[in-house]
Amino acid sequence: MTAPLRVGVIGLGVISRFYSAALRDSATLRLCAVCDRDPAAPALRAARVPGYRDHVRLLEEARPDAVVVTVPNDAHAGVCADALERGVAVCVEKPLALDAAQGERLVRLAADAGVPLFTAFHRRYNDEVARLAAESAGARIEELTVRYLERIEEHAGADSWYLDPRRCGGGCVADNGPNAFDLVDRLVGPAEAVSARIARDATGVDRWADIELRAGATRVRVLLDWSYRGERKDIDVRLADGRTLHADMLAGHPEFKGSLWHEYVGVLRAFERRVRDGAGGGDGGLPALRLVADVYRLAADSGKETA
Repeated sequence: MTAPLRVGVIGLGVISRFYSAALRDSATLRLCAVCDRDPAAPALRAARVPGYRDHVRLLEEARPDAVVVTVPNDAHAGVCADALERGVAVCVEKPLALDAAQGERLVRLAADAGVPLFTAFHRRYNDEVARLAAESAGARIEELTVRYLERIEEHAGADSWYLDPRRCGGGCVADNGPNAFDLVDRLVGPAEAVSARIARDATGVDRWADIELRAGATRVRVLLDWSYRGERKDIDVRLADGRTLHADMLAGHPEFKGSLWHEYVGVLRAFERRVRDGAGGGDGGLPALRLVADVYRLAADSGKETA
């Protein structure tokens, strides 16, 4: 019988509970340690495995086979590098890092170490996305629209770093953009940025964006909003044969954040396959990170950033 992979979770904020549930229910993965800098973090106090406040100590004392990194965006590069340099496989929340230069260094480290660097684009594993991909398979997609609309204050909870552009990387483009861009890649392949309009608040956080991409012959529109009343995460597709398809990523999951339970099961299954297959390296979500930079540049160059 194959031994379970020993997994450490570094960062115990809003998203960590979805990983914890998926690990708990897995027969082939085992949580071996957790880490958070805040000694008062409820998940740290309640953990039934060794708990650490220093991720380097976790790596060196618990010696996991792999780690899940859910720390704030500005800490991704450092924590992931420390794990990769010790030959530990990494599953990191999007975005991979704050900028492409940091991301490129991580990709090199993963290649040198021969271990996976895997970014958790959780919407890729949504059941409605899978249905849409199956229904559109083999057909030519002429137009694709991805909407990622929410009120960020409701989703961030105590993780106030989302509203600090220096720690988040910007705002909705930096944090939600990679998930939306990965869905584009999932459905129509690699895309390039064509134009972008961005609106920022008084603190510099981008709260809204209207982005045009091109993926081959497919026209793509990505709409992001962090000031939306309620929540809307959906996809519209227009096929060359005249059909229109729709996927509501929240359908069937009425609980707040309810769709994330099954999506993170999918994340860990895909990550485990990478680890067990011995597939080292990988792009780690670097293309999505580069698209984020392109979108910010296009908006700035065109003068279409507003406060």
